[in-house]
Amino acid sequence: MSPTDRPEVRALRAGLEGHASAVVTEAMTAPAVGSGSVAVYATPSLAALMEQAAVACVELHLAAGEASLGVHLDLSHTAASPPGERVSARATLTGVEGRKLSFLIEAWDSIESIGKATHTRIVVDVARFRSKLAAKCS
Repeated sequence: MSPTDRPEVRALRAGLEGHASAVVTEAMTAPAVGSGSVAVYATPSLAALMEQAAVACVELHLAAGEASLGVHLDLSHTAASPPGERVSARATLTGVEGRKLSFLIEAWDSIESIGKATHTRIVVDVARFRSKLAAKCS
């Protein structure tokens, strides 16, 4: 299913999976993002990868005009990955309660597990959200 073939009604269910991966670059290291002085994959970069996997899990199952926004991430970054290493994340949708989506996310590099997280996203009507956001800028 392509992004233009979104369903008319939200089609989310527990068990859906999404994936994301990247090769660690210098721009993703702790010194580059301001989260430390050792040139290894930064926790904020891991958080972004995990959110990418969660978005990939649900994006094509949301109704036309909807999007999901991350509202909570409880992350444990357990192993270091050097620049040049491929890192991957898998998000599993574990719960759907109205607009609230819950995920379990696991990440690894080519050697070992590098982190786990629980994550919450909220489904929003994009037009309504942008309207409220614009009101804040006025």
